[in-house]
Amino acid sequence: MTSLNERNEGKKLRGVNLGGWLVLEKWITPSLFEGLAATDETSYCTELGERADALLKQHWNAFITEDDFAWLAKAGINAVRIPVGHWLFGPGYPYHRAYGASTQPFVVGGLDILDRAFDWAETYGLQVVLDLHAAPGCQNGFDNGGIMNVCEWHTKPEYVEYSLDVLERLAERYHGRRVLHAIEVLNEPRWDIPTDFLKRYNQAGYARIRKHCRPEDVAVVFHDGFRTFREYTGFMNEPDFRNVVLDIHRYQCFDRNDIDMDIYGHIQKSAMHWKQEADEIIQELRQPIYVGEWSLGLNLKMVSLWAEGPFNYALEKMDRFQMDVGYRAYADAQLITFEKYLGWFFWNYKTETTPEWCFRDCVERGWLPARFD
Repeated sequence: MTSLNERNEGKKLRGVNLGGWLVLEKWITPSLFEGLAATDETSYCTELGERADALLKQHWNAFITEDDFAWLAKAGINAVRIPVGHWLFGPGYPYHRAYGASTQPFVVGGLDILDRAFDWAETYGLQVVLDLHAAPGCQNGFDNGGIMNVCEWHTKPEYVEYSLDVLERLAERYHGRRVLHAIEVLNEPRWDIPTDFLKRYNQAGYARIRKHCRPEDVAVVFHDGFRTFREYTGFMNEPDFRNVVLDIHRYQCFDRNDIDMDIYGHIQKSAMHWKQEADEIIQELRQPIYVGEWSLGLNLKMVSLWAEGPFNYALEKMDRFQMDVGYRAYADAQLITFEKYLGWFFWNYKTETTPEWCFRDCVERGWLPARFD
C-alpha cells in the first residue's frame, strides 16, 4: 500500500496560485469592484452589506471551476496554492474597527467551495497547499491581507490566537485528504513585525497543524516575512521539526531599482543574481524552499491601482514580436532558477485584465511553456 509519505513529502511542485478567489484582490477582478469605493474584501463586504452574499457566491462559483483544474492537469501543473481568509469558517472571528457596525461582515460559504476544490484536486491529481492569506487585523497592510493600510495582526493576542485556531481547524478538516500537501501558517507578514515574534508564531502554527497532520503526510510552510533567509538559519530544523518549508516570493516590479530596469536587466537578475541567491539559500539553510509567488509582471501600476508613477515600463518601446520575445526570455530566466528549489507557484492562475500576471494567458500567448511535466 502506497503511503502518503511516498506521494507527498519531498515531492517537486510546479504550481499556480488560485488568488482572487476566496480572498479578493481588486486588481485581479476589477469588475467585482466596479462602482464601489471598496479596496479589499473587508471593505467590499461592509460597503455592500447583505448584497455581498449573492455577488460573492456567484464569483466563487464562476471564477474557478472544475474545468480549470482539468486544464491545469493537462498542462502538467501538479499543485495549486489556495489563499484563504481567517473568516473561512464563518462567524466567531475577532472584531476589527474596519468592520464598522457589522460585527461579522464576511460572507459565509467559502468552506463549501474549498471542499469542492479538494474534490477537483483529487479527481485531476493536483496537490493542494492551503495558505492563510488574510489574518485578523491584517498582517501586512496590503489588500491581500484583507484590510488595506492596516497592519495590526501582531498587536492583539486574540488576533494571533484566532489565526492559530484557523490553522488547526484546517488541519483537522483536511488531514484525511490525500492531496493535502502543505499548510502555510501566514502569507507575507510585514517586514517590520519582529522576527522573534514571527518565529514564535511559526512554531505555534507548526504545533497546531501537527495535532492532526503527520510530518510524513503534510508540510508546514512559513513565509520569510520579507527579510533575509539568514535570519532563519537553524530555525525549525530536524529532528525537533520535520517537513518544514520556507516560502519566498520573488517579484521585479515593486522596488524602484527594478522598476527602472530594462528587460535585459530583469533577465540578468533572474538568471544570475537570483540563481546565486538560490545556491546560497540551498547551501546555507539546508531546508526545502518554495517560491510561493512569482510572475511576469514588470509594471507596478498593473497590480497597485493606488500606486503613483512615474514608471519606466521595461517593454514600452517594443513592438508585439519583441514584447513576446522579452516575456518568454524573462519567464525562462526565472523558471531555470526557480527549478533549483523544491517547488514554485506562479501568481496568479487567472486575472481579468493583466495577462502578464495570468498563468493561463501566459501559456496561451506562448510566454510560458505549454507543458510543465
